[in-house]
Amino acid sequence: MKIKLSKKWLASPYVIWMIGFIILPLITIFIYGFTVSKTDSSFTLDNIINAAKDEVNLKAMGLSLLISLISTVICFLLAYPLAMCLNNLKMKRKTFVVFLFILPMWLNFTLQMTAINAILEQEGILNLILTKLGMDPLHIANTPYAIVIGMILDYFPFMLLPIYNVISRIDHRLIEASRDLGANNFKTFFKIIFPLSLPGVISGVTMVFVPAISDFAIAEILGGGRLLLVGNIIEQDFKLGKYNTGSGLALILMAFVLITMALTSGKSDKEGGSML
Repeated sequence: MKIKLSKKWLASPYVIWMIGFIILPLITIFIYGFTVSKTDSSFTLDNIINAAKDEVNLKAMGLSLLISLISTVICFLLAYPLAMCLNNLKMKRKTFVVFLFILPMWLNFTLQMTAINAILEQEGILNLILTKLGMDPLHIANTPYAIVIGMILDYFPFMLLPIYNVISRIDHRLIEASRDLGANNFKTFFKIIFPLSLPGVISGVTMVFVPAISDFAIAEILGGGRLLLVGNIIEQDFKLGKYNTGSGLALILMAFVLITMALTSGKSDKEGGSML
C-alpha cells in the first residue's frame, strides 16, 4: 500500500525546528524586552529607552557599526575581483580554487580565531617575521584591527560565493554584443557586468554585514575582552541575569538588522542573488 504524503508534510521537521529554536526564543526576547523584570510582568518601554540612552551602549553600537561596515567593504573589494578571475578559469581549476575558499568554513570557528590570535599577538608569528626582517613589530592584537581581520577571514566566503554565482551566470553574448557595439572594457563592466551582478553583491553584503554587526565571539577572542561590541554587552547582560535590559538592547539591534535586510531584500531576491 502506497502512502501518499503531501509536500507540505515534508517541511514539518523544519517547521518544528523553527518554532522551537527561532520563534519561541524571539517571543521570549520580546516578553523580557517589554516587561519590568522576571517577577514583574508589567508592560514598560524603559528597557529600550534606557538601552538607547546609555553611553556605553551607544559607543558599542557605533563601534559595531563601524567595524561591520569596514569588514563588509573590504570583503567586497577582495571578493569581486576574485570572482571575476574565478569565472575566467577553466572548470577544473575553478572548482579547486572555489573549494580552497570554502574549506575554512569547515574548520572549527574557535580554532580559526585562536590561530589568527597566535599570528597577530605581540610575540606572535607576524611580529616574529617582521623582527627577523629588521622591521618594527606591529601592535594589532586586542585592537579593532584584529577584530576586522578576524571578521574578514570568517565572513569572506559569504561575500565571494553569491557574487561568483551571479557572475558565472551572466550570458557572455551580452558582453560580446557590448564590445561589438564599440564599448571598451570599462564601459562593458559598468554598463553590463556590474549591473547584472548587483543581486549577488547585495546578497553578499547582507550576508556579511548582518552577522558582523551582531557578532560577539570574534571580539571576545581577538579583542581580548578589552573592546565591547553591542553583541558583547547583550551577552554580558544575560550572563549577569539582566534579561530585561539585555532583551531591550537586543530588540534595538534586531530592529536595525531588520531595516537593513528590508532595504536590500528587494534586489537580492532576484535570480542569481542567492548563495547557492
